[in-house]
Amino acid sequence: MTYKTKFTRLLALCMLAGLYLSQTAFAQAPATHDEEINKMVNEVSADNLRTLVEKMVSFETRHSLSTTTSKKVGIGAAREWVKAEFEKYAKASNGRMTVDMDRYTVKADGRRIPQDVEMANVVATLKGSDPSDDRVIIVAGHLDSRATDVMDAKSKAPGANDDASGVAIVMEMARIMASRQFPATLVFVAFQGEEQGLYGSRHMAERVKKEGWNLVAVLNNDIVGNSYSAEMGIHDNTRVRVFSEATPSNETEEQARLRRTLGSENDGPSRNLARYMKMTGEAYVDQIEVVLGYRPDRFLRGGDHTPFNQQGYAAVRMSEMNEDFDHQHQDVRKENGKQYGDLTEFMDFEYLRKNTAVNLATMANLGRAPHAPEKVGVLTANLTNKTDLTWTAPSKGKKPAGYYILMRETSSQTWDKKFFVKDTNVTLPYSKDNYFFAVQATDELGHTSLPVLPVPVRQ
Repeated sequence: MTYKTKFTRLLALCMLAGLYLSQTAFAQAPATHDEEINKMVNEVSADNLRTLVEKMVSFETRHSLSTTTSKKVGIGAAREWVKAEFEKYAKASNGRMTVDMDRYTVKADGRRIPQDVEMANVVATLKGSDPSDDRVIIVAGHLDSRATDVMDAKSKAPGANDDASGVAIVMEMARIMASRQFPATLVFVAFQGEEQGLYGSRHMAERVKKEGWNLVAVLNNDIVGNSYSAEMGIHDNTRVRVFSEATPSNETEEQARLRRTLGSENDGPSRNLARYMKMTGEAYVDQIEVVLGYRPDRFLRGGDHTPFNQQGYAAVRMSEMNEDFDHQHQDVRKENGKQYGDLTEFMDFEYLRKNTAVNLATMANLGRAPHAPEKVGVLTANLTNKTDLTWTAPSKGKKPAGYYILMRETSSQTWDKKFFVKDTNVTLPYSKDNYFFAVQATDELGHTSLPVLPVPVRQ
Protein backbone atom coordinates (compact mmCIF):
# COMPACT_ATOMS: atom_id res chain seq x y z
CA MET A 1 0.00 0.00 0.00
CA THR A 2 1.40 3.40 -0.93
CA TYR A 3 1.68 6.22 1.60
CA LYS A 4 -0.95 8.18 -0.38
CA THR A 5 -3.39 5.26 -0.31
CA LYS A 6 -2.81 4.70 3.41
CA PHE A 7 -3.31 8.41 4.17
CA THR A 8 -6.50 8.56 2.08
CA ARG A 9 -7.94 5.55 3.86
CA LEU A 10 -7.02 6.94 7.28
CA LEU A 11 -8.58 10.30 6.39
CA ALA A 12 -11.81 8.55 5.35
CA LEU A 13 -11.86 6.60 8.61
CA CYS A 14 -11.33 9.78 10.60
CA MET A 15 -14.21 11.50 8.80
CA LEU A 16 -16.42 8.50 9.54
CA ALA A 17 -15.32 8.59 13.16
CA GLY A 18 -16.12 12.29 13.33
CA LEU A 19 -19.70 11.65 12.24
CA TYR A 20 -20.03 8.85 14.75
CA LEU A 21 -18.30 10.57 17.62
CA SER A 22 -20.27 13.78 17.26
CA GLN A 23 -23.25 11.82 18.57
CA THR A 24 -21.39 10.49 21.60
CA ALA A 25 -19.75 11.93 24.70
CA PHE A 26 -16.98 13.71 22.77
CA ALA A 27 -16.44 17.42 23.43
CA GLN A 28 -14.30 20.29 22.26
CA ALA A 29 -10.65 19.55 22.95
CA PRO A 30 -8.46 21.73 25.21
CA ALA A 31 -5.87 24.15 23.88
CA THR A 32 -2.95 22.55 22.07
CA HIS A 33 -0.31 24.95 23.38
CA ASP A 34 0.50 26.53 26.72
CA GLU A 35 1.76 30.07 26.11
CA GLU A 36 3.93 29.87 29.22
CA ILE A 37 5.73 26.84 27.77
CA ASN A 38 6.11 28.76 24.51
CA LYS A 39 7.77 31.56 26.48
CA MET A 40 10.16 29.13 28.18
CA VAL A 41 11.07 27.54 24.86
CA ASN A 42 11.81 30.98 23.42
CA GLU A 43 14.07 31.80 26.37
CA VAL A 44 16.49 29.00 25.50
CA SER A 45 19.64 30.76 24.29
CA ALA A 46 22.28 29.39 21.91
CA ASP A 47 24.70 31.97 23.31
CA ASN A 48 24.09 30.80 26.89
CA LEU A 49 24.64 27.20 25.84
CA ARG A 50 27.92 28.12 24.16
CA THR A 51 29.10 29.94 27.30
CA LEU A 52 28.27 26.93 29.46
CA VAL A 53 30.09 24.50 27.18
CA GLU A 54 33.14 26.77 26.89
CA LYS A 55 33.36 26.97 30.67
CA MET A 56 33.26 23.19 31.03
CA VAL A 57 35.93 22.84 28.36
CA SER A 58 38.13 25.29 30.29
CA PHE A 59 38.64 22.72 33.06
CA GLU A 60 40.95 20.91 30.57
CA THR A 61 39.79 17.46 31.70
CA ARG A 62 36.75 16.32 33.60
CA HIS A 63 37.87 12.71 33.79
CA SER A 64 36.29 10.99 36.79
CA LEU A 65 39.74 10.06 38.11
CA SER A 66 41.22 13.53 37.63
CA THR A 67 42.09 15.93 40.43
CA THR A 68 39.50 17.06 42.95
CA THR A 69 41.81 19.49 44.77
CA SER A 70 42.51 22.05 42.06
CA LYS A 71 40.17 25.02 41.75
CA LYS A 72 40.90 25.43 38.03
CA VAL A 73 41.22 22.01 36.41
CA GLY A 74 39.73 18.55 36.81
CA ILE A 75 36.44 17.00 37.79
CA GLY A 76 36.42 18.55 41.27
CA ALA A 77 36.57 22.12 39.98
CA ALA A 78 33.96 21.32 37.32
CA ARG A 79 31.55 19.87 39.90
CA GLU A 80 31.88 22.89 42.17
CA TRP A 81 31.25 25.25 39.25
CA VAL A 82 28.07 23.43 38.19
CA LYS A 83 26.89 23.49 41.81
CA ALA A 84 27.55 27.24 42.05
CA GLU A 85 25.62 27.88 38.81
CA PHE A 86 22.67 25.82 40.05
CA GLU A 87 22.70 27.88 43.26
CA LYS A 88 22.51 31.09 41.21
CA TYR A 89 19.48 29.77 39.35
CA ALA A 90 17.88 28.66 42.62
CA LYS A 91 17.66 32.29 43.81
CA ALA A 92 14.75 32.81 41.42
CA SER A 93 12.76 29.90 42.89
CA ASN A 94 11.70 31.47 46.21
CA GLY A 95 13.29 28.60 48.07
CA ARG A 96 11.73 25.81 46.01
CA MET A 97 14.98 24.82 44.27
CA THR A 98 17.63 23.14 46.39
CA VAL A 99 21.12 22.08 45.27
CA ASP A 100 23.07 19.06 46.47
CA MET A 101 26.41 17.40 45.80
CA ASP A 102 25.35 13.76 46.05
CA ARG A 103 28.60 11.99 46.91
CA TYR A 104 29.18 8.25 46.67
CA THR A 105 32.16 5.90 46.73
CA VAL A 106 32.98 3.61 43.82
CA LYS A 107 34.99 0.54 44.76
CA ALA A 108 37.99 -0.56 42.69
CA ASP A 109 36.81 -2.94 39.98
CA GLY A 110 40.07 -4.00 38.35
CA ARG A 111 38.95 -2.46 35.07
CA ARG A 112 38.17 1.27 34.85
CA ILE A 113 38.39 2.01 38.58
CA PRO A 114 41.95 1.16 39.76
CA GLN A 115 41.30 2.15 43.38
CA ASP A 116 38.38 3.27 45.51
CA VAL A 117 37.30 6.76 44.50
CA GLU A 118 34.72 9.26 45.70
CA MET A 119 32.47 10.61 42.95
CA ALA A 120 29.53 13.00 43.06
CA ASN A 121 26.44 13.87 41.07
CA VAL A 122 25.45 17.54 41.09
CA VAL A 123 21.68 17.76 41.63
CA ALA A 124 19.24 20.67 41.55
CA THR A 125 15.72 19.81 42.71
CA LEU A 126 12.76 22.09 41.94
CA LYS A 127 10.09 21.06 44.44
CA GLY A 128 6.60 20.63 43.03
CA SER A 129 4.05 23.32 43.83
CA ASP A 130 1.39 20.74 44.79
CA PRO A 131 2.27 19.10 48.16
CA SER A 132 0.05 16.12 47.29
CA ASP A 133 1.82 15.48 43.97
CA ASP A 134 4.66 12.99 44.47
CA ARG A 135 5.67 12.63 40.81
CA VAL A 136 9.32 13.20 39.87
CA ILE A 137 10.82 13.90 36.44
CA ILE A 138 14.59 13.82 35.84
CA VAL A 139 16.60 15.50 33.07
CA ALA A 140 20.29 14.62 32.95
CA GLY A 141 23.66 14.68 31.19
CA HIS A 142 27.09 13.48 32.30
CA LEU A 143 29.81 15.88 33.39
CA ASP A 144 32.84 13.61 33.08
CA SER A 145 34.94 13.46 29.91
CA ARG A 146 37.67 11.26 28.44
CA ALA A 147 40.52 11.16 25.93
CA THR A 148 41.34 8.22 23.64
CA ASP A 149 42.54 6.10 26.57
CA VAL A 150 39.63 5.80 28.98
CA MET A 151 42.13 5.53 31.85
CA ASP A 152 44.04 8.70 30.93
CA ALA A 153 43.06 11.14 33.71
CA LYS A 154 45.71 13.80 32.93
CA SER A 155 45.64 14.58 29.20
CA LYS A 156 43.34 17.26 27.85
CA ALA A 157 39.82 15.87 27.49
CA PRO A 158 37.65 18.91 26.67
CA GLY A 159 34.47 16.86 26.23
CA ALA A 160 32.64 19.72 24.53
CA ASN A 161 30.02 17.56 22.85
CA ASP A 162 30.47 14.43 24.99
CA ASP A 163 28.95 15.50 27.21
CA ALA A 164 29.22 19.18 28.09
CA SER A 165 26.41 19.53 25.54
CA GLY A 166 24.09 17.38 27.67
CA VAL A 167 25.02 19.13 30.91
CA ALA A 168 24.50 22.52 29.20
CA ILE A 169 20.95 21.40 28.32
CA VAL A 170 20.33 20.50 31.95
CA MET A 171 21.74 23.81 33.24
CA GLU A 172 19.90 26.00 30.75
CA MET A 173 16.63 24.24 31.58
CA ALA A 174 17.27 24.73 35.32
CA ARG A 175 17.93 28.44 34.74
CA ILE A 176 14.69 28.95 32.82
CA MET A 177 12.43 26.70 34.88
CA ALA A 178 13.58 27.71 38.39
CA SER A 179 11.24 30.71 38.50
CA ARG A 180 8.20 28.74 37.28
CA GLN A 181 5.86 26.43 39.13
CA PHE A 182 5.05 22.82 38.31
CA PRO A 183 2.86 20.48 40.35
CA ALA A 184 5.42 17.68 39.91
CA THR A 185 9.00 17.83 41.18
CA LEU A 186 11.69 18.43 38.55
CA VAL A 187 15.24 17.16 39.09
CA PHE A 188 18.24 18.44 37.08
CA VAL A 189 21.33 16.21 37.28
CA ALA A 190 24.95 16.33 36.10
CA PHE A 191 26.17 12.75 36.51
CA GLN A 192 29.77 11.72 37.15
CA GLY A 193 31.29 8.40 36.18
CA GLU A 194 29.50 7.70 32.90
CA GLU A 195 32.66 7.03 30.91
CA GLN A 196 34.03 4.72 33.62
CA GLY A 197 30.86 2.60 33.77
CA LEU A 198 27.61 4.57 34.31
CA TYR A 199 28.43 4.91 38.01
CA GLY A 200 26.62 8.16 38.70
CA SER A 201 23.37 7.14 37.08
CA ARG A 202 23.51 3.70 38.68
CA HIS A 203 23.98 5.30 42.09
CA MET A 204 20.99 7.58 41.54
CA ALA A 205 18.73 4.88 40.05
CA GLU A 206 19.41 2.66 43.07
CA ARG A 207 18.77 5.58 45.41
CA VAL A 208 15.47 6.37 43.66
CA LYS A 209 14.37 2.75 44.00
CA LYS A 210 15.44 2.48 47.64
CA GLU A 211 13.72 5.74 48.63
CA GLY A 212 10.54 4.89 46.70
CA TRP A 213 10.34 7.92 44.43
CA ASN A 214 7.36 8.09 42.09
CA LEU A 215 9.70 8.60 39.13
CA VAL A 216 7.62 8.91 35.95
CA ALA A 217 10.28 9.88 33.37
CA VAL A 218 14.03 10.24 32.83
CA LEU A 219 15.32 12.33 29.91
CA ASN A 220 18.99 11.55 29.37
CA ASN A 221 21.02 13.79 27.02
CA ASP A 222 24.37 12.55 25.74
CA ILE A 223 26.21 13.82 22.63
CA VAL A 224 23.56 16.27 21.47
CA GLY A 225 25.41 19.30 20.08
CA ASN A 226 26.95 18.35 16.73
CA SER A 227 25.10 18.38 13.40
CA TYR A 228 27.90 17.34 11.04
CA SER A 229 29.28 13.92 10.15
CA ALA A 230 32.75 14.39 8.67
CA GLU A 231 32.85 10.72 7.71
CA MET A 232 29.66 10.91 5.63
CA GLY A 233 29.71 14.60 4.74
CA ILE A 234 26.22 15.10 6.16
CA HIS A 235 25.06 18.45 7.55
CA ASP A 236 21.72 18.07 9.36
CA ASN A 237 20.49 20.16 12.29
CA THR A 238 16.82 19.32 11.72
CA ARG A 239 16.74 15.80 13.19
CA VAL A 240 17.66 14.32 16.56
CA ARG A 241 17.43 10.73 17.78
CA VAL A 242 15.61 9.50 20.89
CA PHE A 243 16.39 5.92 21.87
CA SER A 244 14.14 3.78 24.06
CA GLU A 245 13.78 0.18 25.16
CA ALA A 246 10.74 -1.64 23.76
CA THR A 247 9.81 -3.69 26.82
CA PRO A 248 10.70 -3.08 30.46
CA SER A 249 14.03 -4.48 31.59
CA ASN A 250 12.42 -5.82 34.77
CA GLU A 251 9.34 -7.29 33.06
CA THR A 252 7.75 -10.14 35.02
CA GLU A 253 6.76 -13.42 33.39
CA GLU A 254 3.08 -12.50 33.82
CA GLN A 255 3.68 -9.17 32.07
CA ALA A 256 5.59 -10.94 29.32
CA ARG A 257 2.69 -13.36 28.73
CA LEU A 258 0.25 -10.45 28.45
CA ARG A 259 2.60 -8.61 26.08
CA ARG A 260 2.88 -11.64 23.84
CA THR A 261 -0.89 -12.07 23.85
CA LEU A 262 -1.53 -8.42 22.90
CA GLY A 263 1.44 -8.07 20.54
CA SER A 264 2.45 -4.94 22.47
CA GLU A 265 6.21 -5.46 22.34
CA ASN A 266 6.57 -1.96 20.87
CA ASP A 267 4.69 -0.25 23.69
CA GLY A 268 6.75 -0.36 26.86
CA PRO A 269 6.76 2.72 29.13
CA SER A 270 10.07 3.98 27.75
CA ARG A 271 8.93 3.58 24.15
CA ASN A 272 5.79 5.59 24.88
CA LEU A 273 7.85 8.22 26.71
CA ALA A 274 9.88 8.56 23.50
CA ARG A 275 6.67 8.96 21.49
CA TYR A 276 5.53 11.59 24.01
CA MET A 277 8.82 13.47 23.56
CA LYS A 278 8.33 13.42 19.79
CA MET A 279 4.72 14.64 19.94
CA THR A 280 5.42 17.38 22.47
CA GLY A 281 8.82 18.50 21.20
CA GLU A 282 7.73 18.83 17.59
CA ALA A 283 4.58 20.69 18.66
CA TYR A 284 6.59 23.41 20.45
CA VAL A 285 9.90 23.57 18.55
CA ASP A 286 10.25 24.58 14.91
CA GLN A 287 12.56 22.91 12.39
CA ILE A 288 13.23 19.77 14.40
CA GLU A 289 12.17 16.17 13.85
CA VAL A 290 12.48 13.76 16.75
CA VAL A 291 13.49 10.46 15.18
CA LEU A 292 12.54 7.43 17.27
CA GLY A 293 15.37 4.91 17.61
CA TYR A 294 13.73 1.54 18.22
CA ARG A 295 16.52 0.09 20.33
CA PRO A 296 17.69 0.91 23.89
CA ASP A 297 20.69 2.90 22.59
CA ARG A 298 23.04 3.04 19.65
CA PHE A 299 24.30 -0.32 18.39
CA LEU A 300 26.07 -2.18 21.27
CA ARG A 301 26.38 1.06 23.27
CA GLY A 302 24.72 2.47 26.36
CA GLY A 303 24.17 5.56 28.49
CA ASP A 304 22.90 6.96 31.76
CA HIS A 305 19.28 6.06 31.06
CA THR A 306 20.21 2.36 31.18
CA PRO A 307 20.42 1.94 35.00
CA PHE A 308 16.98 3.54 35.31
CA ASN A 309 15.58 1.13 32.74
CA GLN A 310 17.13 -1.72 34.72
CA GLN A 311 15.27 -0.53 37.81
CA GLY A 312 11.99 -0.48 35.86
CA TYR A 313 11.62 3.24 35.13
CA ALA A 314 10.65 4.94 31.87
CA ALA A 315 13.91 6.46 30.60
CA VAL A 316 15.12 7.56 27.17
CA ARG A 317 18.30 8.91 25.58
CA MET A 318 18.52 11.87 23.21
CA SER A 319 21.55 11.88 20.90
CA GLU A 320 22.47 13.78 17.76
CA MET A 321 21.50 12.29 14.41
CA ASN A 322 25.01 11.87 12.98
CA GLU A 323 27.95 11.45 15.35
CA ASP A 324 31.36 12.80 14.38
CA PHE A 325 33.91 10.23 15.56
CA ASP A 326 36.90 12.43 14.67
CA HIS A 327 35.82 14.59 17.61
CA GLN A 328 34.60 12.02 20.10
CA HIS A 329 36.79 9.94 22.47
CA GLN A 330 39.88 11.36 20.74
CA ASP A 331 43.12 12.88 22.04
CA VAL A 332 43.39 16.55 21.10
CA ARG A 333 45.94 16.58 18.26
CA LYS A 334 46.60 17.41 14.63
CA GLU A 335 47.47 14.73 12.11
CA ASN A 336 48.18 15.54 8.46
CA GLY A 337 46.70 18.98 9.03
CA LYS A 338 43.45 17.57 10.47
CA GLN A 339 42.25 18.56 13.93
CA TYR A 340 41.05 15.80 16.27
CA GLY A 341 39.48 16.11 19.70
CA ASP A 342 36.12 16.99 21.25
CA LEU A 343 36.41 20.76 20.88
CA THR A 344 33.83 23.54 21.01
CA GLU A 345 34.58 24.64 17.45
CA PHE A 346 33.00 21.47 16.10
CA MET A 347 29.62 22.07 17.74
CA ASP A 348 26.41 23.60 16.37
CA PHE A 349 24.82 25.72 19.11
CA GLU A 350 21.64 26.48 17.18
CA TYR A 351 21.12 22.73 16.95
CA LEU A 352 21.81 22.41 20.68
CA ARG A 353 19.27 25.17 21.33
CA LYS A 354 16.55 23.22 19.52
CA ASN A 355 17.42 20.02 21.35
CA THR A 356 17.28 21.88 24.66
CA ALA A 357 13.87 23.25 23.73
CA VAL A 358 12.55 19.75 22.96
CA ASN A 359 13.64 18.57 26.42
CA LEU A 360 12.17 21.64 28.08
CA ALA A 361 8.80 21.36 26.34
CA THR A 362 8.59 17.68 27.26
CA MET A 363 9.50 18.19 30.91
CA ALA A 364 7.29 21.26 31.34
CA ASN A 365 4.25 19.67 29.70
CA LEU A 366 4.57 16.48 31.72
CA GLY A 367 5.34 18.39 34.92
CA ARG A 368 2.11 20.37 34.59
CA ALA A 369 -0.08 17.51 33.40
CA PRO A 370 -2.63 15.66 35.52
CA HIS A 371 -1.71 12.25 36.82
CA ALA A 372 -2.24 9.41 34.37
CA PRO A 373 -5.63 7.66 34.26
CA GLU A 374 -5.93 4.44 36.24
CA LYS A 375 -7.37 0.97 35.62
CA VAL A 376 -7.38 1.49 31.86
CA GLY A 377 -9.05 -1.48 30.18
CA VAL A 378 -10.58 -2.72 26.96
CA LEU A 379 -13.80 -4.70 27.38
CA THR A 380 -13.67 -8.19 25.89
CA ALA A 381 -17.04 -9.68 26.88
CA ASN A 382 -18.44 -9.57 23.34
CA LEU A 383 -17.12 -10.11 19.84
CA THR A 384 -17.51 -6.79 18.09
CA ASN A 385 -15.89 -4.58 15.46
CA LYS A 386 -16.10 -1.64 17.86
CA THR A 387 -13.75 -1.02 20.80
CA ASP A 388 -15.04 -0.32 24.31
CA LEU A 389 -12.52 1.41 26.58
CA THR A 390 -12.96 2.17 30.27
CA TRP A 391 -10.79 3.73 32.99
CA THR A 392 -10.95 5.64 36.25
CA ALA A 393 -9.88 9.19 37.00
CA PRO A 394 -6.45 9.58 38.63
CA SER A 395 -6.68 9.20 42.40
CA LYS A 396 -4.07 11.92 43.01
CA GLY A 397 -3.58 15.50 41.92
CA LYS A 398 -5.89 17.87 40.11
CA LYS A 399 -9.01 16.67 38.33
CA PRO A 400 -8.43 16.29 34.57
CA ALA A 401 -10.43 18.40 32.13
CA GLY A 402 -10.84 15.23 30.11
CA TYR A 403 -8.96 12.48 28.33
CA TYR A 404 -7.37 11.83 24.97
CA ILE A 405 -7.84 8.47 23.32
CA LEU A 406 -4.78 7.75 21.19
CA MET A 407 -5.01 5.36 18.25
CA ARG A 408 -2.63 3.93 15.68
CA GLU A 409 -2.53 1.07 13.22
CA THR A 410 -0.56 -1.90 14.48
CA SER A 411 2.16 -1.18 11.89
CA SER A 412 2.51 2.52 12.77
CA GLN A 413 5.40 3.75 14.88
CA THR A 414 3.56 6.82 16.24
CA TRP A 415 0.00 7.61 17.28
CA ASP A 416 -2.02 8.42 14.16
CA LYS A 417 -5.15 9.92 15.69
CA LYS A 418 -6.53 11.16 19.00
CA PHE A 419 -10.02 11.90 20.31
CA PHE A 420 -10.99 14.04 23.30
CA VAL A 421 -13.63 12.80 25.76
CA LYS A 422 -14.98 14.00 29.07
CA ASP A 423 -16.24 10.64 30.35
CA THR A 424 -14.21 7.72 31.69
CA ASN A 425 -15.43 5.31 29.04
CA VAL A 426 -15.93 5.39 25.31
CA THR A 427 -16.98 3.20 22.41
CA LEU A 428 -14.94 3.68 19.25
CA PRO A 429 -15.99 2.66 15.71
CA TYR A 430 -12.62 0.97 15.22
CA SER A 431 -11.74 -2.66 15.82
CA LYS A 432 -9.28 -3.56 18.56
CA ASP A 433 -8.09 -6.24 16.14
CA ASN A 434 -6.66 -3.57 13.82
CA TYR A 435 -5.45 -0.77 16.11
CA PHE A 436 -3.57 -0.06 19.30
CA PHE A 437 -5.13 2.36 21.77
CA ALA A 438 -3.99 4.34 24.82
CA VAL A 439 -5.53 6.89 27.20
CA GLN A 440 -4.04 10.16 28.48
CA ALA A 441 -5.39 12.58 31.07
CA THR A 442 -5.30 16.25 30.10
CA ASP A 443 -6.04 19.63 31.65
CA GLU A 444 -7.67 22.64 30.00
CA LEU A 445 -4.33 23.91 28.66
CA GLY A 446 -3.49 20.64 26.93
CA HIS A 447 -0.89 19.36 29.38
CA THR A 448 -1.13 15.59 28.92
CA SER A 449 -0.03 12.68 31.06
CA LEU A 450 1.95 9.81 29.65
CA PRO A 451 -0.30 7.40 27.73
CA VAL A 452 -1.56 4.25 29.41
CA LEU A 453 -2.30 1.16 27.31
CA PRO A 454 -5.47 -0.78 28.15
CA VAL A 455 -5.41 -4.33 29.43
CA PRO A 456 -8.21 -6.82 28.70
CA VAL A 457 -11.11 -6.77 31.18
CA ARG A 458 -14.51 -8.47 31.21
CA GLN A 459 -17.48 -6.28 32.05
